[in-house]
Amino acid sequence: MLQRNPVNPPKHIYPPDPWRWVETQFNTDFLAQMETLFSVANGYLGMRGVSDEGEPIWQNSTLINGFYETFPIVYGEEAYGFAKTGQTTVNVTDSKIIRLYVDDEPFYLPIAHLLEYERALDMRSGTLDRTILWQTPSGKLVVIRSQRLVSFEQRHLAAISYEVTVLNADAPLVLSSEMHYSPESAVDKGDPRLAKGFKERVLLPIQHSVEDRRILMSHRTRNSGMTITCGTDHEFETDNSYICKSYASEDTGKVVFSVDAQAGVPIRLIKYITYHFTRRASAQELCERAHRTLDRSLRQGFDDLLASQRQYLDAFWQRSDVQIEGHPEAQQSTDEMQQIVRFNLFHIFQASARAQDAGVAAKGLTSQAYEGHYFWDMETYVLPFLIYTSPQIAKNLLRFRYGMLDQARTRASEVSQEGALFPWRTINGEEASAYYAAGTAQYHINADIMYALKKYVEVTGDEEFRFKEGAEMLVETARMWYSLGFFSKRRNGQFCINGVTGPDEYNTVVDNNTYTNLMARENLWYAASTVEALRDQHPEWLATLVHQTNLDFSEVENWKRAADSMYLPYDDALGIHLQHDGFLDDEVWDFENTPPDKYPLLLHFHPLVIYRHQVIKQADIVLAMFLLGHEFSEEQKQRNFDYYDPLTTGDSSLSVCIQSIIAAEIGYMEKAIDYSTYAVLMDLGNVAGNVKDGCHIAAMGGTWMVMVYGFAGLRDDDGRLSFNPRLPRTIQRLRFPLTVQEQTLQVEVDQRSVTYLLQQGTGLVIVHQGEEIQLAPEKPVTVSLKAISQENQAVFPAPA
Repeated sequence: MLQRNPVNPPKHIYPPDPWRWVETQFNTDFLAQMETLFSVANGYLGMRGVSDEGEPIWQNSTLINGFYETFPIVYGEEAYGFAKTGQTTVNVTDSKIIRLYVDDEPFYLPIAHLLEYERALDMRSGTLDRTILWQTPSGKLVVIRSQRLVSFEQRHLAAISYEVTVLNADAPLVLSSEMHYSPESAVDKGDPRLAKGFKERVLLPIQHSVEDRRILMSHRTRNSGMTITCGTDHEFETDNSYICKSYASEDTGKVVFSVDAQAGVPIRLIKYITYHFTRRASAQELCERAHRTLDRSLRQGFDDLLASQRQYLDAFWQRSDVQIEGHPEAQQSTDEMQQIVRFNLFHIFQASARAQDAGVAAKGLTSQAYEGHYFWDMETYVLPFLIYTSPQIAKNLLRFRYGMLDQARTRASEVSQEGALFPWRTINGEEASAYYAAGTAQYHINADIMYALKKYVEVTGDEEFRFKEGAEMLVETARMWYSLGFFSKRRNGQFCINGVTGPDEYNTVVDNNTYTNLMARENLWYAASTVEALRDQHPEWLATLVHQTNLDFSEVENWKRAADSMYLPYDDALGIHLQHDGFLDDEVWDFENTPPDKYPLLLHFHPLVIYRHQVIKQADIVLAMFLLGHEFSEEQKQRNFDYYDPLTTGDSSLSVCIQSIIAAEIGYMEKAIDYSTYAVLMDLGNVAGNVKDGCHIAAMGGTWMVMVYGFAGLRDDDGRLSFNPRLPRTIQRLRFPLTVQEQTLQVEVDQRSVTYLLQQGTGLVIVHQGEEIQLAPEKPVTVSLKAISQENQAVFPAPA
């Protein structure tokens, strides 16, 4: 049940373009959300899409993945085991600013007379491009062209090319390239999803230096003790005469070029920017690293940076692009559909490509919302795309979780469990959730991470990772589940798990959440089979595992026994799985008398009010039916969907993609289309009204899943690829690549048939609508689609 309609920005200002997100008119009404949408990042460094001149701004963030401040979490009433220390990503020194003055008049977008304007996020070149024709109050015509990039090739480097030409007159012109640290932090105390504000400044100055056109500034966080150095250097190209002056202080640096601009003679400033941070090294060492990065960028030059950026993205699109041909009668054009899908995929790549020793935050590097924390979003919604398109990035993210294992062991001990419990929300590996009911109690994150590990191993064939890093995580997570649950006499000796929160945060601290129990069972089985495979195939690696974990083989039998007897609540009368014990005993939420402005419910109703009702924030049972679809019959899927779908509010951006996938699977194609529209337009359509606070990276991952798992019907249970396409009437053709065990499979679906082509590899077996197909390299196989049955009818009416 979605209470809001997607509102697309007006097409005359933001026209469809298959490879660019384009803005053709500056409008302050869209300032906040466009800062998010025009962000550029590489997974390590991110810059919001504010204007080059630094103003106007709504929230001017420059963020480094994993660079954070800590603070004590203050509770009105503390209890044992509560998270003690919060973490929040820090807005670092802003180095993007290039101010322009003509005749000593500043160029300021809101009042400038613009004869031409275009800004575009180019998803092939990986640049934010802007072209402006400005008429000054005195009638002078000034062309301004800029390009901003955050390098994928060079992780610590960003660069801006800023070119100005006065067309019709001579004029004194000034370009002021600036760096500035502002201690202010945007915060909305009425919304717990946003960033924390600080009364005291966060970054404390350590040292700064200026040498010719190069400026370096170093700061250290007040509490977490992390040090960061930002450096800039410049190239200046013009046939005009000019002078240059540079200076720096603790928080501000400027390189100012004063030019006697002649009519028609271009002026080009190229600004190279670098950020390095550390938890250990000195500021001096960081400055040395910054010097090396800037020296290299000056030798390489901006044009070579552009070429390397394009080459990096060419490789990404070759293995990742989802190509869509819209139906001629569809409301959205092919260009518009293509733009939407590529925009989502591009932002996932910007959030993850060079993360390496960090994770993917809920908002990526587009804002400080959710404190820059890593959630289950990373494994459940982002990793499926990366596993099939960029497996090395997926491996990096799983290895990052492995690096948290010791802290997860500590956290399990704090909540009186054995093994390891990964944090619900974190940056540094420690639990940072201040609300345990919707945070720590979501133990399912252990199983989510192990599910992603299993999928990664099955799709890539990387058994070594499974048997080394993976095995240690599997042992410790299985121990946690076994210690958390118990064999209940009241449930005929079945294994029960009480006092947890599933994916749905409107039902907290419940007993036997079906999603949690199913995922825990999968975790336990996979841990047991991995240890047994080690015993049979790699005894030397098993010896290492035993040394690392003090594993006793009796534990493996316990895990299997618990998994085999896992309790799954089910209502025989309705023929549905219960979201948790007692879910049906609660009163159904009064949706009819809840006005749209009362959503999301969490901002308008006390948690206890919500918890007393049958109302769902995030897909729960429906998500279980997607991730573990082989555990449900077709009839169960339909009956579960019919009951739970009307109870789901749309208050979470994580739901609609899953609802679309399952709706397509059970034949509800109109619902699948409707939900997919919300899913893919979550950010470009500002569906939830909060894109100003950053991109919904998980929902962007959901866009890929809607296309591949939903409409192309991919399922990959136990690593066996099967397809049952259900292309909606709005799409004429759908084409995408998958990387499977170092082989490249190209899938092309139209309304009548599917073509499978193994572009690279030695051979692959897939299943198409129940029939096995053996694929050989470069030999396409085209098969007809079986007719899809008429739209199913709901088993249950909407709850009264």
